[in-house]
Amino acid sequence: MDFRIKRTATAIAVATALAMPGVALAQTDAEKALEARVAELEKLVQQLSADQTKTATEVATTAKAVEEAKTLPAPPPAPTVSTANKGSLTVKGFVIASLYAQDANFAFGNGQSAEFPTGEYSTDKWTYGGDVRNTRLTLDWKGPEVANGAKFGGLVEMDFFGGFAAGGGFTDEQPTPRLRLAYVDVTKGDTTIRIGQAWSPFFGNVPASPTHVAFPLGFGSAGMVGWRFPGLFVYHNFSKNAKLTLAAMRGSWNDASPAYGNGAGESGTPQFEARFDFSAGPWSLYVVGHYDQKDCNLVGDTSASVCGYGYTKKNLDGTAVELGAKATFGKFTLAGNVYQGTAIGNQFGQITQFGDISGWGGWLQGSVKFTPQWSANLFYGMEKPDDGDVFDYIATPTGTAVNRARAENEMIAASVMYSSGPYVFGIEWLNDKVTMAGKNSSGLPVSDISYRGNQLSFSAWYKF
Repeated sequence: MDFRIKRTATAIAVATALAMPGVALAQTDAEKALEARVAELEKLVQQLSADQTKTATEVATTAKAVEEAKTLPAPPPAPTVSTANKGSLTVKGFVIASLYAQDANFAFGNGQSAEFPTGEYSTDKWTYGGDVRNTRLTLDWKGPEVANGAKFGGLVEMDFFGGFAAGGGFTDEQPTPRLRLAYVDVTKGDTTIRIGQAWSPFFGNVPASPTHVAFPLGFGSAGMVGWRFPGLFVYHNFSKNAKLTLAAMRGSWNDASPAYGNGAGESGTPQFEARFDFSAGPWSLYVVGHYDQKDCNLVGDTSASVCGYGYTKKNLDGTAVELGAKATFGKFTLAGNVYQGTAIGNQFGQITQFGDISGWGGWLQGSVKFTPQWSANLFYGMEKPDDGDVFDYIATPTGTAVNRARAENEMIAASVMYSSGPYVFGIEWLNDKVTMAGKNSSGLPVSDISYRGNQLSFSAWYKF
């Protein structure tokens, strides 16, 4: 384009000069003007040519930068700890510290393990304390893939609910570690085989709480059941929406002494459970069944009440079924479960009572997430063993004494939580009422009594 413009301008100037030779001198001003216009056009042509060269250079530079960016290496992965078998080790867990005030003593302990009141204070109505036993450490190993495509892994997890160091006035400040989980995994395709101590499939949805973590809200008291046992577990994913879990676990009851000794649970059949999980849209659901058999006349056991006071049969069957569901609708989440069972105190059923007791329990929690950081939770749970079974379970006392057992329990809890990265802060109010049935020395029922307990707590987390 620049050559055409230049040639045109030059041709016009030359033609003008040749066509009018007689007036060349007379038209000097016009020629000057024409020459100036030609010079202006030539300058414009040079500028356009320079701009085109600059643009082409910029395009080429940008294209080169894009190609170089494509060849840059990806950011390095997060560092891992190498193991002797060329696997990786992930260290994770959290520190949880709670400050609390309560107006009753609780089982399975005060503070972070409070579940239902065991008695009300008669004088000082409130006591104050602190608890850090929820603090947890998990070691998660991922082994290399072997020749047949299988992958190996293992996990060990512990917290500090293993009791306290004995002796002296400083025992409360020396909680001891407790093993929670320890297992080996073998995974191939959609199937995982787990050998070791793991959660029973009966342990389902878990209520949200800033304080009650190792001992969730309602655990062994208001519809929250399940426990950890050594055994063989099989997990198979049919799809991303359907999963089957099978388990055969060591039998358990409350009479074995010492631990791992010969008890009704160990002498009976293993515990068998099967669970099916399914999800659709906002819903995730599961159903799980349980069966075990306790040997109530095991060799070497001289206890007349090994399977519960007054129980005289050779075996005691434990059976249960549980349904659970969870759904999220925008900022709102609903979660809960309900179960019906018999003789499953070993799974924290029937308000954690070991006998031939049938009953049901369930809980429901609603949660709302106001912002990415702020949320609130409201929990209600209830446990109701059969009245007749509870009465038969109570041993007949002597003299004027009255023996009692737990006939019903209700729990309400509300919390507000703030989360930011690895930090969580929360306040929680817990209210629980347990009803105690009674029997006198004549073997007759006496009036029920109730214990009520409240706990206010503030908890701070750091997750790593």
